[in-house]
Amino acid sequence: MEETLVIGVVAKPQGVRGELKITPYTDDLKRFTKLKSVIIDGKTYSVAGAKALSGFAVISLSGVTDRNAAETFRGKLLRVERKDGAPLKENEFYIADVIGCSLFTESGEKVGVITDVTQAKTDVFTVKTVSGKIMRFPFLKDLLVNADVANFSITVKEKRLKEVGCYED
Repeated sequence: MEETLVIGVVAKPQGVRGELKITPYTDDLKRFTKLKSVIIDGKTYSVAGAKALSGFAVISLSGVTDRNAAETFRGKLLRVERKDGAPLKENEFYIADVIGCSLFTESGEKVGVITDVTQAKTDVFTVKTVSGKIMRFPFLKDLLVNADVANFSITVKEKRLKEVGCYED
């Protein structure tokens, strides 16, 4: 499992004082206001301030004081140490932990390996199937049988997967 978790991406500078507008990869924007530090390109930065706005967050990093300095962060992933990640509830997991997991049906048949997760209102999983095809499906609660990310295994209902999954041509 990765030691850091991606929580967003720097969309652009915000204003002229070095603030960064963040597109979040989390559904809890208020978590940005509690950050003490973030990691960008392997370097740790102290968070001097943060606020949650409608659909995005704005953070200030110590030492980043103008728009030109902030511009260098555009498009960069914002990470936190795993220990600082949001607490998980039952049947919740970090996206970073899902990528690379094998996907099985409840009968034990291996469907393939999860290669990507696209965040949307409902997350969309991308799977490289055992036959080499690419399949995508929305990750719905009524689809999940078991998520054992510690053992790199996710089990879903075969019938429901056939209903909601689609293959690339």
